[in-house]
Amino acid sequence: MHYDDSDRVRLLDELEHWQYNGTALAVLGSPITHSVSPAMHNAALNLMGQTQQLYRNWRYFKFNTPPEILHQALEKLHQAGFTGINLTIPHKVQAVDLVVEIDAGAKLSGAVNTLHRQENGWAGYNSDGYGLEQALKRELGVELAGATVILLGAGGAARAAAVQCLQSGVAALWIGNRNQERLEGLIELLADASGCERVRGFDLSAPPSDLPTDGVIVNATSLGLKADDPVPLKLSRFGSDTKIYDMTYGVENDLARTAKTQGLAYADGLSMLVWQGVRSLEIWTGAQVPAQAMMDGACYAKGYTPRRA
Repeated sequence: MHYDDSDRVRLLDELEHWQYNGTALAVLGSPITHSVSPAMHNAALNLMGQTQQLYRNWRYFKFNTPPEILHQALEKLHQAGFTGINLTIPHKVQAVDLVVEIDAGAKLSGAVNTLHRQENGWAGYNSDGYGLEQALKRELGVELAGATVILLGAGGAARAAAVQCLQSGVAALWIGNRNQERLEGLIELLADASGCERVRGFDLSAPPSDLPTDGVIVNATSLGLKADDPVPLKLSRFGSDTKIYDMTYGVENDLARTAKTQGLAYADGLSMLVWQGVRSLEIWTGAQVPAQAMMDGACYAKGYTPRRA
């Protein structure tokens, strides 16, 4: 087996004859073809390996993993000796019940995206919140402390974002979702969090009249993955100081076009992806991770104009 093709999508069957002698990492998802995680992690590891011999044999792979076989996949990856795992759609919530220990923030959010090998299984973490906070600061100049945040969505990424917002001291957190049962589940999940009294839920299809007209809007819905997806929340009611962070990336979607038309500051989710990756690699290595190398790897993989991390 050759290991210069780490961006190739692999199947679990390949673990039966896994022979890589270095330290292996992976991302699991379904679908997973689009993931740039191998490109950005391997770019960082290659740079780290230039000065630290330990990391010269670290490599990151991606596996297509349908949700019904996630448990089996984690067992096989553990048996094969993998050191770290990232989880993407649709595994972040399901995996909470599959780890042997869990970080406090990940437990509160009810979602994990980073697994670290332990002797008896996997420890679970969530680096999405950290990634969002760093991205907001670097891309839009937004500090979560004291901010008004309007969070759209109630899935795994939204859960991590909500916990990070509360832990970082936002002045107000509004959470909008169309599925009210899922929204209520998230708000209930946050009931034990410090600052939970600052949370208000609302129906995305019928925003309340007292919804703030400025602050930062964070799109954590799947609307925006396609160019013709409608905006999850109409922007016409928001003032010119409103800033928009879209967790989707790589698509000139309606949210981006509308924000541009209205002159609102907008950033897509590539920076969040990079910074949550930085945090994951820090957890696995215990070392300082070069964020710019990760950004360069992600941009190269997607054919984007180079950006600053």
